[in-house]
This record gives sequence, C-alpha cells and structure tokens, in this order.
Amino acid sequence: MIGTIVLFFVGLFFGHFIPRIPWLLLPRFKSWNSQFPQHPRPIPVDEFLIQRVLHMRLMHRLTWLFVLIPLLFGWASLKYGVVSIGMGLWLASCWTLVNKLVSEIGGHPLYPYALAEELQLIRNQNQTDSACCDFPLPVWQIESVKCSSCQTVLMDRYRPDLGRPRSDGRMKGLLRLLLTDGYPVIGRTPYVQSNIEPKPTSSEEE
Repeated sequence: MIGTIVLFFVGLFFGHFIPRIPWLLLPRFKSWNSQFPQHPRPIPVDEFLIQRVLHMRLMHRLTWLFVLIPLLFGWASLKYGVVSIGMGLWLASCWTLVNKLVSEIGGHPLYPYALAEELQLIRNQNQTDSACCDFPLPVWQIESVKCSSCQTVLMDRYRPDLGRPRSDGRMKGLLRLLLTDGYPVIGRTPYVQSNIEPKPTSSEEE
C-alpha cells in the first residue's frame, strides 16, 4: 500500500516536472545570462530583456509539446506497467493542460506578446524628449518597471521569472518555480498597465 502511494507521487512529480523542462532548465545556463544582473537585482529595460521575454514566451509554449511525454508514458504505464505511476503521470499532465488552457482562454498568459511591446514602448519613449526625466534609466524591479533616476513607475506589473539562475539555490529555486509556475510570489498581475501613452495616429491628431 505504501509502495503504491509512493509510486503515485513519483508519477505526480514527473508529470508536473517534465512539461516544464523548457523554461525550468534551458534558460538557466550561464551563457544565456551573462548580459543580465544576478537574481533578484533589477533588470535594465533593453533589447536583451525584451528578447528574454519573447524567449520565455516560446519556452512556456513548448509546454504543449512536452506535456505529451508524461501523457504517453502514463498511458503506457496504465496499460502495460505500473498503474500507480501511470495514474500520477496522467493526473499531473492533465492538470498542466487544464492550467494552460485556462490561462490562454482566459486571456491571462504569463508572457503575453503585449508585454514585449510595452517594454519596447517604454524603451522608445525614454529615448525621446518626452522621457520621464533628463537621465532616464528604466529597470524592472520586483514590483514594477521604474526609472532608477527619478523613481517614476513606468509599468505597474510584478516581475515574473525571467530564466535567471536563482539566488536561493538550485534545488530551492527549482521547488519554488515548480510551485509558482514562474509567476511572481507577491503578485500575479495578469495585465500590463503603463504610464506611457501610445503615440496617436494621424486621425487622432487631426
């Protein structure tokens, strides 16, 4: 009985872990993070940050592909192998699918394309005469994007996981990411809210 329960939880763990491999492991390599300050320091809003947001968006979408692995192994275990492991794999992978579907259908993905656009808009705006101050330096802190020179809040959005090696260690950091799915622990803002106004079109100017 105890062995069956242990095997079930082993299946649950791997069914939860395998679909998340792309964003849990791939962006943590040192060569991928040489242009970023160490976690959890603020990240400058530059081309590297925007590129990283797009990379994390892609890696999270690879979950749809990687979730097939525990589903197939779970099916094989249920039919030909250890039923308890197969049940754990199936439950965890199906929960991952439901979670992703709710996030996508509900319009609250962790890395929407609009986020990259908003960061680029902030970057562009701070290179013009309408910048927030004379020496703008936007950085993404834990709770928002702020100008480090004048402390103006440029985007009111908590910072999600951006693939940097975590300061709390590999195992503890991995466990935290598995529990939070990459969402910020102290805030799960599903939208982008910025103080930067979009440039009006010609019809609006008229």
